[in-house]
Amino acid sequence: MDEKSYYRWQGDNLLLELYIRPRASKDAIVGQHGDRLKITITAPPVEDKANKHLIKFLAKYFGVPQNQVKIVKGETSKNKSILVFAPKNRLLEFKP
Repeated sequence: MDEKSYYRWQGDNLLLELYIRPRASKDAIVGQHGDRLKITITAPPVEDKANKHLIKFLAKYFGVPQNQVKIVKGETSKNKSILVFAPKNRLLEFKP
């Protein structure tokens, strides 16, 4: 399996393929989940709370304003495609 299958660069922008686990005990980048990157978030998946929390988490992680993080696919799914416009932090770090 390609260890980088969960992201690709589109110029200066980063496209992430994610698997999200809401209602977790902490916000964290956990590791690979098949061909996606697994992220846990504490927010519940109701009334768009999980999506908003995910955007806030990723914006902080990549050092960009929240309006530079966009869900491009999977608004109501645990599998999401996220576009991060011009991330300042270009590293994806997690502990397997």
